[in-house]
Amino acid sequence: MSKKINPYVLMVLPAFIIFFSFHTYPMLQGVFYSFTNWRGYGDWDFVGFSNYISVFQDGRARDAYFFTFQFAIISTILVNIISLIIALGLNAKIKFMKTLRAVYFMPNILSILIVGFIFNYIFAIFVPLIAESLGLTTLATNILGNPDLAWIGIVIVAVWQAAAFNTILYLAGLATISQDLYEASSLDGANKWQEFWKITFPLIAPFFTINMVLAMKNFLMVFDHIMALTGGGPGRATESISLLIYRGGFQGGEFAYQSANAVIYFIIIVTISVIQIRYLQKREVDM
Repeated sequence: MSKKINPYVLMVLPAFIIFFSFHTYPMLQGVFYSFTNWRGYGDWDFVGFSNYISVFQDGRARDAYFFTFQFAIISTILVNIISLIIALGLNAKIKFMKTLRAVYFMPNILSILIVGFIFNYIFAIFVPLIAESLGLTTLATNILGNPDLAWIGIVIVAVWQAAAFNTILYLAGLATISQDLYEASSLDGANKWQEFWKITFPLIAPFFTINMVLAMKNFLMVFDHIMALTGGGPGRATESISLLIYRGGFQGGEFAYQSANAVIYFIIIVTISVIQIRYLQKREVDM
């Protein structure tokens, strides 16, 4: 008598095959080629760890890492502060609450390329016009064309778009808090700040952890925003690691070298995510 196949296996198997074929297998191929001198075409030879050593000696890679971490840390902090403030406002008993929630979620469903085109126009036309009328000479020109200020424009656009998703997660966390706790704290004479710090923030700590980890991971992998706004310029002032890997690997004949760079970056992102989760989850317990 033949053994009956578990139906749950049949449900999971197609997704596993697709994920392995289009994600895991190409990733393993990239790891393999990182130990070769393959340029993306032609013959290749094994070169050991020389690609990995070269990445640590590459000044262009160091600049890209510095820019990416600067961008990711600042954007992660800003997006969590802004989205938490918006979520607290949208969770209050205000008029048009549902309409406002829909409006604030709109940036998340817009194409990054369209958003980039709109903000390019804003930074090139509107901001300089307003700055000139106010006498702000620093902003009188397009900041995306300034090597020292272009990253600020990318941060503004990235935070504006990412805040929508983070706000939804914070709203989900706020919905789990019982109103009885606020009524009890009100009877005890607690003010709004004490309610937030002693009740709200500790109870949404798991959602804070999720938002911090997801935001940092997404910002570390930034690519679309830079392509839409600056293309990595002026010069290489806003070149991120993802953009460097893409250009060097697919356009510059450095497939093996950039594969090694991608492996290093993958390990860094995983390490940062694990540290974040462990630290923030420990903080949840302390609260």
